[in-house]
Amino acid sequence: MSLWLLAAGLALTPVVFGGRVSARLATARWTRRCPRAALVLWQAIGLAGGLGAVGLGLVASVAPVAAVFPHGMHTLVGRVLAGPGLTGLGPAPLVALAWSLGVLAWLLAHTVRVTVRTVAEQRRQRLLVDLVADHAADHDAYILPTAEPIAYCVPGRRVRVVLSQGTLDLLNRQELRAVLGHERAHARGRHDLILLPFVALAEAFPWLAAARTARQAVPVLLEMLADDQARRVHGELPLARALVRMATPRTGSSADDMPALADTGVVHRLERLLGRADERPRWIPAVAYSIAGLLLVGPLAVLVSPLLCVVIRPA
Repeated sequence: MSLWLLAAGLALTPVVFGGRVSARLATARWTRRCPRAALVLWQAIGLAGGLGAVGLGLVASVAPVAAVFPHGMHTLVGRVLAGPGLTGLGPAPLVALAWSLGVLAWLLAHTVRVTVRTVAEQRRQRLLVDLVADHAADHDAYILPTAEPIAYCVPGRRVRVVLSQGTLDLLNRQELRAVLGHERAHARGRHDLILLPFVALAEAFPWLAAARTARQAVPVLLEMLADDQARRVHGELPLARALVRMATPRTGSSADDMPALADTGVVHRLERLLGRADERPRWIPAVAYSIAGLLLVGPLAVLVSPLLCVVIRPA
């Protein structure tokens, strides 16, 4: 049983004690060269933390029932279904079981709440865009009548790519195509769905440094992924020029309107677009994917092993 506790508990290490580790991961230079690998690693940290917290309580709750966790879980479920229920379990196992069920319910509740809120917000934004913007067939985008440079997409089943008249006036044809390619990459990749679990995790556990850091780091990685798809078609320079022009404040802007170039994410995006982004060591993604896999092995084994015992149980 100790081995199963260790397998579930190790997955919690990057989340519970990972304040410095997550901060270093968020600022590591290799993440800018390999944003997809960095995103997978963040996903593994979050998923392993959630599954590990649930699995740790399950392992502890069945410890008095059997020496091996899968058999203990199978026996406990059999008791519940047969009628005796949780009789025979001491206070500590009952607390551990309540912990697992509570963490699972807490995570599911916040995930559902964030999902409902996000879908409602996307619907509201689509309605507003349809009301105040005109559809431009030549760009297949909706144009807002404002001089401020704006470009974004409203994802969902009915995608809205939105530009402002200021963006059309500011950018040349190549730059505009690069921006449109960037926004459509967000829509095709459903980056809103990738971000959603990190938003839910940060709201469910706002006191965890790793959850807060992931919430800030993942959007920048998604921007870099969209940059990569746009630059493959339109090149680095048009996209970089568009980013600089849209991030530079217009003449007469107030002191409160700080240039977006002061944003660290924008600076990093420009660095990788204008630098040697293609010269990335192949071993970096391999190491990141391997670490992600190792983080998930323990909690997945804890959750899947009882099911396997039922499937392969001899007749």
